[in-house]
Amino acid sequence: MSDVMKTVLLNPPSFENFDGGASSRWPATREIESYWYPVWLAYPAGLIPGSRLVDASPHKIDWKQTIEICKSYEFLVLYTSTVGFYSDIKLIRKIKEENPGLKIAFVGPHGHIKPEETLNASADIDFVVRGEFDHSVAEFAQGKPLEQIAGACFRKDGKIVMNTPRPQLHTAELDALPYATDTYKRDLQIERYNVPFLLHPFVSFYTTRGCPAMCTFCMWPQTISGHAWRTRSVDNVVQEVKNTLEYFPQMKEIFFDDDTFNIRRDRAIELSQKFKPLKFQWSCTARCHSKYEELKAMADGGARLFIVGFESGDAQILKNIKKGATIEMAREFMKNCKKVGIKVHGDFIIGLPGETKETINKTIDFAKELDCETIQVSLAHAMPGTELHDQMSKDGFLRVEALADTGGHQLPHIEYPHLSKADMMDGVNRFYDDYYFRPKVAWRIVREALWDSHERKRLYHEATSFLKLRAERLKWVRQGGDIDKTIVSVPGSASASVND
Repeated sequence: MSDVMKTVLLNPPSFENFDGGASSRWPATREIESYWYPVWLAYPAGLIPGSRLVDASPHKIDWKQTIEICKSYEFLVLYTSTVGFYSDIKLIRKIKEENPGLKIAFVGPHGHIKPEETLNASADIDFVVRGEFDHSVAEFAQGKPLEQIAGACFRKDGKIVMNTPRPQLHTAELDALPYATDTYKRDLQIERYNVPFLLHPFVSFYTTRGCPAMCTFCMWPQTISGHAWRTRSVDNVVQEVKNTLEYFPQMKEIFFDDDTFNIRRDRAIELSQKFKPLKFQWSCTARCHSKYEELKAMADGGARLFIVGFESGDAQILKNIKKGATIEMAREFMKNCKKVGIKVHGDFIIGLPGETKETINKTIDFAKELDCETIQVSLAHAMPGTELHDQMSKDGFLRVEALADTGGHQLPHIEYPHLSKADMMDGVNRFYDDYYFRPKVAWRIVREALWDSHERKRLYHEATSFLKLRAERLKWVRQGGDIDKTIVSVPGSASASVND
């Protein structure tokens, strides 16, 4: 224990209410205040004795408090995002002023994609880890020299050294990792985590890593987790479920936050059969390829809701982004989900390659036809490291530098000759209005909260937050997409932080 560096693993307060860190696939401040668990940081936190995981935003830990916490540590592991990167650089400068001897590692997709640029951005960063970083940071904390740590990128003699990549973890190695929920129990308050379409409080963790789907916009499979689909054993997952039910009796559901939970039919059915006697509710990510038999087994095993990326109602756009799913598959999937009683939260994206004003309207109509329980509509973001980013850059469509506004909310940074950034933001606004301001949908949402005071308060808070942001977005569109402080830029351009 005395030979291990005193380590803090930080999901930083890049912006107020920012959900940009160690489990967020789309780093942003949400329309409604939402936070995912920092799952990626939980595993190395469990590997390093005496460590602490600090998830700043949901626990309302600001810059001043973060700096104070870091004073007493020897090693800081910070999970950065492209949107929050420049804010994080400023934060570590303040931390180092108070604790000059602190060693700092940056982890996450941004450093994986641009390790040299990340190191060159700040002399305060001692090293960056590319790929999965569980063991890399644990080895450094235990005294292993950087030269011997696979995946590490660091400075030596005025040059940047990139060590050989670390092999991905497979079933035996994934099973050997500490349970993420052990770290949650030690360091986090589960009531702090809210996602509007999940029951509150919930707990989430992974049963797999990687995703074989080739969606051009999706960041994680093209960066740290890869396309190889690697599974934990069924028994290992079931044991963590049992522990979670014991640790958190106040929990209302478990969310399996895999890139895609239902890739393999036999595994989804086997897990569901072993979940059934445990009598708990759960939700997960899913693709729309599952057939009735598999969906029925999942429903019988306690499945309550799926998050499904339908993305678009235009067949050509689905081909353009290599979705590997069709309009008809989505229709059949939704029909069967309704038959077995599993709710669906549908994700849609405005501004993908091939988007026009007509396809936006087509997708809105398609979403209404599917009639998911709830929806989320995102602007297409071509994150560095993705095929979409390379394509948009090559075609000259990355014309808007800002990724987000001063609060970390998404702004369009793709613009087409035939479709302006204001057109796309207007599409997002109309999508939400046309979908949710239908009597049957409004009643469906209100009905859930009628007999539960906790849910009524939650619904009121979420509705007021959404309507406030809706008004701001409508103003942004009326101004033609012009706003004074679109300051969170694509890496390489100047940026400032609201935390200055």
